[in-house]
Amino acid sequence: MHATMLSTHDLTLHYGQSQILYGISMTAQVGAVTCVMGTNGVGKTSLLKAISGSHHRSGGTISLDGEEIGKPPSHVLAHKGVAIVPQGRDIFPLMSVRENLETGYACLPRGEHKVPGEIFELFPVLKEMQHRRGGDLSGGQQQQLAIARALITKPKLLLMDEPTEGIQPNIIQQIGRVIEYLRDQKTMAIVLVEQYFRFAYDLADSFLVLERGSVALQGDKASVSEETLLRAVSV
Repeated sequence: MHATMLSTHDLTLHYGQSQILYGISMTAQVGAVTCVMGTNGVGKTSLLKAISGSHHRSGGTISLDGEEIGKPPSHVLAHKGVAIVPQGRDIFPLMSVRENLETGYACLPRGEHKVPGEIFELFPVLKEMQHRRGGDLSGGQQQQLAIARALITKPKLLLMDEPTEGIQPNIIQQIGRVIEYLRDQKTMAIVLVEQYFRFAYDLADSFLVLERGSVALQGDKASVSEETLLRAVSV
């Protein structure tokens, strides 16, 4: 059995007068990929932002590693082991690749302020380009940098928002291999928001499909057929 790293219970979220999320209850296990799916505008990114602390939920609870967390800001959650690879990547364009990676040090004790060799093994292109500015990288390279920067923080929960969006196929494959490798290390839970069905289906251990801010379908790979899932995400 995998340990539960994340659990949300009855999570709700409002922006001003609009309700975005309605009673989302989900779990994410260590050593597993939980894939959040659904069409555009159903609340997938909002769910990740609520979990990572960049949006404050209106109601419900979130537990991390068995401990219920209140509503701390995102930098406090980062110290607790929550890392997010945001949509749009959010790298610093004028800083070098190396400096972008070093921003992850903020979550680590001083003695751990180094880029692990493993990062460059997973993303060899970043080693070659570590002195180039982040803004000079291609979209796919920037995505690799955003994932690498999240990994520097040694997360217990890795949230990834559409990592394949706008990226060439060979880099999509590489990102898929990295996610598989991270899952197999069994040190973190991975929550992946993904529109690209094949990529998501192949990687996921369990699924959460959102429709208009509510859970439309939920289950592990053994209990949800590919056809059922495809129907649910095509609504």
